[in-house]
Amino acid sequence: MKRTRLLIAGVLLMAAANGAAMAQTGLPGYADGAQVMRVDVTRGQIDTIGGVIYSQVKATRSVRQLRMTVLVPRANDLKPAIVYFPGGGFISAEYEKFTEMRTALAQAGFVVAAAEYRVVPDQFPALVEDGKAAVRYLREHAAEYGIDPARIGVIGDSAGGYVAQMLGATNGEKTFDTGQFLDKSSDVQAAVTLYGISDLRSIGEGFPEAVQKVHQSPAVTEALLLNGPAFGEFPGATVTANPEQALAASPIGHVKGEKPPFLIMHGSADTLVSPRQSQKLYEALKAEGNKVDYVLVEGAGHGDLRWYQGPVIDRVVSWFKQTLGEPIKGAAKASGPDAKL
Repeated sequence: MKRTRLLIAGVLLMAAANGAAMAQTGLPGYADGAQVMRVDVTRGQIDTIGGVIYSQVKATRSVRQLRMTVLVPRANDLKPAIVYFPGGGFISAEYEKFTEMRTALAQAGFVVAAAEYRVVPDQFPALVEDGKAAVRYLREHAAEYGIDPARIGVIGDSAGGYVAQMLGATNGEKTFDTGQFLDKSSDVQAAVTLYGISDLRSIGEGFPEAVQKVHQSPAVTEALLLNGPAFGEFPGATVTANPEQALAASPIGHVKGEKPPFLIMHGSADTLVSPRQSQKLYEALKAEGNKVDYVLVEGAGHGDLRWYQGPVIDRVVSWFKQTLGEPIKGAAKASGPDAKL
């Protein structure tokens, strides 16, 4: 008991001594019993700019406004930019998800725009046109966001991965450039796809027969994307009803020639989009001599929690930093031969 009292007395004396020492430092606002915390500045502030209208497209009897949310690191640097396209099976585009990935990229110094795009019942090529419009919008407003217009990349998961792949694969093509800011390029300098769709004709390749039958239906979403729904005298059509059309609407149909660097990631346990989709895209890009990295995530399913973990996010951030480069400190505007982009 005596020993316990002595220990308590010692702790109280140490606390009193520490308090006296803190008081003697002259910290403004210090009071006895206050806890003093020291904080080192290790990262900057990120501004979130929501509700940005990046494109206006005609609907049947109205004009639809397409939106993005932009994360902007608050620093007087010339920053690379990345556009994120969300997955949603071609029927939704909830662009403010995957905050873990977007925040990590912004903390690494990238301007990160998350963009919605048109989905079913809108048909191809609407979503590709929207993706390219988002890139052109960032180039048009590069000075406002501190973006280096010569360094813009894209990333998407699942159907959003399809959009990112299409943007990378169609660099230099003008077919899908419609709408505003057509004096700006929609080319991208890097593309990341997570369990994305590279060939609309074979999304379920290697899966059980019951799944194969779903993808042979005229009601499956990729068929609706290409052909629209049954209406009037049109009974609907399958993806393979017009193989040439399906190939032209797939990233795998645009792999010839020089492409920007690609990072392709897929889960080995994906049961919605066949891992063979990513395997074939990797092999096709590599055969053309392009720079492409392929990461198969062991045991990962389609959009499961493994994709939100540090190793996956760190791999993407590191790849973008290596491919697009770091922010240019204190730079006010782009310079060099690629600034015209």
